[in-house]
Amino acid sequence: MTPSAAEGTSGRPGRGRRVGFARWRSDLASGGTRYDEELTAALRSRGLEVREYPVTGSWPLPSDGDRRRLSGVFAREQDWLIGNIVASAVPEQVADAVSAGRRVTILVHYFPADDPALPAPDRLRLAAAEAESVRAASRVVVTSAWAGAAVAARYGRHDAVVAVPGVDPAVPAPGSVRRGRAPMLLWLARLTPGKDPLTVVEALARLQDLDWTARLVGPDTVDEVLSRRVRERIAQTGLTGRVEVTGPLHGRDLDAVWDATDLLVHTSRAETYGMVVAEALARGIPSVVASGTGAVEAQGAGETFPAGDVGSLAEVLRAWLADERLRDRWRRDAAGQCASLTRWPDTAARVAAALTSGTAPVPPRPAPGARRPRRGHIPPAPSA
Repeated sequence: MTPSAAEGTSGRPGRGRRVGFARWRSDLASGGTRYDEELTAALRSRGLEVREYPVTGSWPLPSDGDRRRLSGVFAREQDWLIGNIVASAVPEQVADAVSAGRRVTILVHYFPADDPALPAPDRLRLAAAEAESVRAASRVVVTSAWAGAAVAARYGRHDAVVAVPGVDPAVPAPGSVRRGRAPMLLWLARLTPGKDPLTVVEALARLQDLDWTARLVGPDTVDEVLSRRVRERIAQTGLTGRVEVTGPLHGRDLDAVWDATDLLVHTSRAETYGMVVAEALARGIPSVVASGTGAVEAQGAGETFPAGDVGSLAEVLRAWLADERLRDRWRRDAAGQCASLTRWPDTAARVAAALTSGTAPVPPRPAPGARRPRRGHIPPAPSA
């Protein structure tokens, strides 16, 4: 595990300070990977030397070999930023590093205990292990106020620093309706149980009397059984030709899809923020997202529905498709927020402040008489 480094060139506070960044690396695109890459670049632009320590393997359920490769890494730097996909599985290493005088900041992207793709017993163990890691850490950075409230409720850390993902400036998407075409709906995520693509397919199957098209875009090799089931349901419900599953798209191909989109449908059941929702908003595109998740915080324009509720989602989509004034209002609401969205330099400023503050804060102790969550227990996440 060899670090890569780059010197900062800015005169801003933190110049010359070195931070190790241990994060899980995957070949598949994800919001977490995008956040890490954009954050690294923006921190370096502020003058921090970020030394990356790519972590590979089956995290957050590492093999013995994965653990051995990580062993001893935390002794190489004084200051650390660690992705929670890694930190949640190695609480003893986090605690040892802090005890040795190192400053360890955990970056919480998602809660492994909420991931339906993981076996239930493993989710229980990860809930307990992540609680230990978070309590031991010098600092905690989260990607939304919703996630900060969840960390407080689950792990008793009320001092998490919120660093909302940034978005790049984007040209407003004209959409399909303005070009005289049927409304186009976009679902953009990995095809996994947590992202729940079947819910949007089943909802669309109830709307065949209306005029629309839809695309499901994103990596479709993570759960091949689910991806096959999605395609089967599209065929079985008579949606072939109206719903396209494209696989992952990048560059101009993805830009063309955004350009034609009138509404983003985000069915993810567990989301700390929902970067794709903010990216839609940057293009003036409203969204429909699952309530009770961090995606609501990113939304800005559109509507919510109970996660996994096919009937409720179908009702929301029917109302939008059938009401031109509602479509126009959502679009105006989205366009009105483009200029006020968080940018990546703002995100980096929040993280840099946490990393470079004078002394590492002492992790909070439970109040006298307070009960710690029992090992293996997953406290409920707060509502958005």
